[in-house]
Amino acid sequence: MSPSLTQTDVTVVPRFSNIATFMRSAHVPLSSELDIAISGVPFDLGTAFRIGSRFGPACVREQSRHVRRIHQTFGFSPFDLCRVADVGDAPVRSFSIRDSLALIEDHFRKIKDLEITPLTIGGDHTISLPILRGIVQHGPIGLIHIDAHSDTLDSIQGEQYCNGTPFRRAVEEGLVDPKRLVQIGIRETLFDKDDHDWAKANGIRMISMNEIDQRGLEAIVEETRSIVAERPCYLTLDIDSLDPSVAPGTGAVEPGGFTVREMERLLEGLMGVDLIGADIPEVSPLYDEGGRTGRVAATLAFDLLCLLAKAHAARQR
Repeated sequence: MSPSLTQTDVTVVPRFSNIATFMRSAHVPLSSELDIAISGVPFDLGTAFRIGSRFGPACVREQSRHVRRIHQTFGFSPFDLCRVADVGDAPVRSFSIRDSLALIEDHFRKIKDLEITPLTIGGDHTISLPILRGIVQHGPIGLIHIDAHSDTLDSIQGEQYCNGTPFRRAVEEGLVDPKRLVQIGIRETLFDKDDHDWAKANGIRMISMNEIDQRGLEAIVEETRSIVAERPCYLTLDIDSLDPSVAPGTGAVEPGGFTVREMERLLEGLMGVDLIGADIPEVSPLYDEGGRTGRVAATLAFDLLCLLAKAHAARQR
């Protein structure tokens, strides 16, 4: 499989035809011939309130028909740098959180064993934990976590595996180095005033929207790059990090978030970071209006794909 064969040419085949894969990429089984595998994880059993992100992967794939192949700011197509394909969805169970987590972990371990970089569309934010379990095999890595919420609670209603807890579990399990974990855009209301105490006590750098307003995006990008350093890192971008005026289709809306352009500037500033994978969770089309959240998520997933392609190409050199 060559890079030129991994995406349908829309000058020949209309964008509205055929099945919806991400950006019209080839739909193929997992193979060592791939450099980057795009997977969906249609899972939302970790959601305590507004469900529906199980439909996120299908929504984002459909909306990605709009996205053209060349990134205007970066000036390249990831399909020209790497062999990219949509490998379908990770398996899940409809009624079991723990069975689903095991199946998702196994899916991403296969991706890692084939030395493929994963780009994942969720699904609620619980999915980041089994993804990290599958791809982190040689000690803790860095993590850039863009979100309205810290997701470092110990449990919600007694459940330790849900979308409010994945990064606490990831640190406890030795998957992520808390000193190389930076959380950007935090603005959540809290259950208790000590909700963030564990994260801060473990050295996690939490950057609120207020701090971003005060210091500016350039300073935040510079600090983030310093924290994760020039070592392997994972990036997770919760769609609720965006303001609900531009991305209403999510389960936990928090006013006061990023604009789309601010998010793109943040991601553009991360070009060159040694990313070994990325995900974009929490798109819930049940609450969307005209598919615009899915469209925004597809655009940002394209940004992530470019970052991953550049990082993969750099590692190959």
